[in-house]
Amino acid sequence: MKYTIIVSDKASDMLQRHIAFIANVSKKAARDQKKEIVDAIKKLKEDANIYPFFENEFIPKNKYHKYVISKRYIILYQIKDDVVYVDYIIDTRQDYSWLL
Repeated sequence: MKYTIIVSDKASDMLQRHIAFIANVSKKAARDQKKEIVDAIKKLKEDANIYPFFENEFIPKNKYHKYVISKRYIILYQIKDDVVYVDYIIDTRQDYSWLL
């Protein structure tokens, strides 16, 4: 099954902030990281169901799938019918307790 991918404005903003932060140190590293994340999101077109659900007592059970990239980023997304909704792109090195 092929899925349509929709990236929320919030997730896009999060990605841009992560990449801008990296670009302050290295523009090449920022380009490489952005490519890795964008490519990972594109892979969801084919295999969205292979990633586990994000489990937390404050998040409804089986709502978000959790896709970890480079041990630093978490993509949280929902699947509804044939659409993948990417809602968050989280840098695990930052405090993301606001999500919970």
